[in-house]
Formats: sequence, structure tokens, C-alpha cells
Amino acid sequence: MQNTVTKSFTSAKQHLAQRASKNNIILLKHVEKRLKSIFEEEMSSSDSILIKVSDSIIHKLALFLSGYTDRACSIGIAGETASGKSTITYDIIDTIQAFAQEYCVNNIITRINTDDYYYDRSEMVRKAGSFAEFAKHYDLDVPEALELELMKKHIKQLLNGETVYLPKYDMSGTAIRKDNVTKTLPAKIVISEGLFTLTEKVVDAFDFKIYIDVSVEAQKERFYRRAEERSLGSSADEVYKNASDKAKIHIHPTAKMADIIVSGEADRAAYKHFINKILSVVKELHFNNILLYS
Repeated sequence: MQNTVTKSFTSAKQHLAQRASKNNIILLKHVEKRLKSIFEEEMSSSDSILIKVSDSIIHKLALFLSGYTDRACSIGIAGETASGKSTITYDIIDTIQAFAQEYCVNNIITRINTDDYYYDRSEMVRKAGSFAEFAKHYDLDVPEALELELMKKHIKQLLNGETVYLPKYDMSGTAIRKDNVTKTLPAKIVISEGLFTLTEKVVDAFDFKIYIDVSVEAQKERFYRRAEERSLGSSADEVYKNASDKAKIHIHPTAKMADIIVSGEADRAAYKHFINKILSVVKELHFNNILLYS
């Protein structure tokens, strides 16, 4: 009698597992279909924010949105200086956080700033007399200027559910980096942007890779506006030339690693609108109880 009950219980569990697996696959295919429609609609629009989309991105995104892949995910955003990386990143974060607040989702997204991993060079700045003089002789536009291995370690720790204390780099011209400053809790999404986010030492820390493309004219105008804010003075031309030259070597090639190439010159509202379209799929799945099997 006991063996019969045990066998029946085991059989029921197997049946439920098979049914759950089948339902998960149906759900995954539904999400893929919805995402494909969203991406195709955006790509076909005359003012699309998307320049290129990899063949695998929709399936990979569907795995996470459907819950088929049940873990935190990471997003890496790269592009050359003044391409719009930080602006787009903050727009993504703001849009996702607004969604999370509306539906009472905690710990939805956390940001790691690649620039915070520049090595401390404050003593070199002090000896040079100013950041402008320091910048003439020290190359900030190469991956070796940052401790990317530490950044990768921190991302992996957050994805594993650990609390991490991140460094903080002073961008005002002191070149000071303080370690173990910013307490950062694990979240469902870890996002990071920077010049070298998709370079060899750190790129495989990211599930989703985005490259920001920008015209020379727009990038140059933004750069010189920022150079004035950072008091680069007469060294601005030399810094710009070095940044442009080094971008051709270290940054432009990383575009081939990207799942998505995005325009850095679109209207800011367009980025938020596109993210909200993707989030609408989550809303349908988890908050509107959409009938997938009818």
C-alpha cells in the first residue's frame, strides 16, 4: 500500500513538473513574439533609437522577462567620450524605477559607474600642479587606466546576491579614488556604463551589451562643453585628439561585442518610450494575468 502511494505521489510530481515545463516554454515563446514585434516596430520607424540588433538578443531578453532564467541580470553600456552613455543609462534607470515603484517591486536596479574604477592618481596631479598639466602626460583614455578586474569582481558579487562597497572617483580634477565608499545592495538588474565597459577584462560580466553610437559633430560639441566644466583649459584640444585616437583603438572595436547599437542623439523621451514598451510585456505577464493558453 505504501509503495503504491509513493509511486502515485512521484508520478503526480513528475506530471506537474512536465506541465510546468510545457507552460514555461509556451510563456517564453509568447514573450519572444511580443518582443520581436516591439523591436521590429522600433527598427522600422524613421527616427528609431536602434541602429543594430543582434539575432540572439530577443531570445535572451525573453528568458529573463518570462522568468525562465531565474537570476539577476547585468547590462553593460559602452561608447566613446561624450556619446551619451550616462544620460541614456540614467533614463533607463529612471524608467525602470518608476515602473518598480508603481508595482511595488523592491531592489529592481543598481548602477555601477565604470569611471569610479580609475586608479587613484591624486599624487601625480599634485606634483603636476593641476589636473590640466597632469592630463598632458597621463593617458586616461586606455583601459589600463582603470581597475576593470575589480569592477568585474563587484558585478559578479552583486549578481550572486552579495552586498558590495564600491569605490568613488573624484571627476572634478583631483584624480582621487576612495575605496569601499558606496554601499550597494544586490538588485534584479545591475547596470554599468563607461568608455571601456565592453573591453576584454570586463565584458563577460554582462548579460546584455549596448554600444552607443554618435556622430563626430555631436560628440565634439559635447566634449568641449564638458572640458570647460572640468577646467581643462588649453589642454582640451590635446585631450580631445588623444581621446579620439584612442577610441579608434580601444572603444570602436567593442561595438562588435554589443547585442544592441543605439543612437546617442535621439530624443531622451524616445529611450524611455522604448523601455516602457518592453516593460509593458512584464506588466502583461505578471500584473494583467494575460490568457496565454486560450
